[in-house]
Amino acid sequence: ASKGLQNDPKVVREAVSQNGMAFLYASERLQNDPKVVREAVSQNGLALQYASKKRKNDKDVVNEAVKKHGLALEYANDNLKAEKKVVLEAVKQDGRALLFASEELQGDPKVVNAAIEQNGMALQYASKGLQNDPKVVSEAVKQDGCALGYASKGLQNDPEVVREAVSQNGMALMHASEERKNDKDVVMSAVRQNGMALMYASKGLQNDPKVVREAVSQ
Repeated sequence: ASKGLQNDPKVVREAVSQNGMAFLYASERLQNDPKVVREAVSQNGLALQYASKKRKNDKDVVNEAVKKHGLALEYANDNLKAEKKVVLEAVKQDGRALLFASEELQGDPKVVNAAIEQNGMALQYASKGLQNDPKVVSEAVKQDGCALGYASKGLQNDPEVVREAVSQNGMALMHASEERKNDKDVVMSAVRQNGMALMYASKGLQNDPKVVREAVSQ
């Protein structure tokens, strides 16, 4: 469109109501217009990347964006990435948005729990302390067994945590400690869920008739 139409609020609002990413082509003036920006992000949260710096620091606008698409948190100003309410909205929509949260909030149990409830693999963006928290890790592996790969070494050796993980996804056995890969109860849980998990069992258990029979039956 012509520069004039890219600066026309009615035209731009009509465009972004159909496709929020059309906001890319709006004039700088309209990329700073609260109504136009809100129209764009309510259609596609990722349109926040094209908003002015002022609007990326507008709590109402950013909230609207992350409710629609959690990963829009990437484009918010740093002070809003440290705003607990904003970050909670983002991770509830997409747990992976935890990646863009402030370091402090990556260590906040409430925020991290909300993220892993939505996507267990968000555990990778949690603080080291919470990656070593049995309750947090257990919740993560219930959602996605392979989140075990982001747990602390200690919890990768915890029988209960590992069994929880392999029961959800047998292939999570690849992330277990060598001791747990040689734990018959754990390995049996894994191969019952996915027979191919046998490839990650210890050599001894790969040669155990009972374990192998269970694996091939799957």
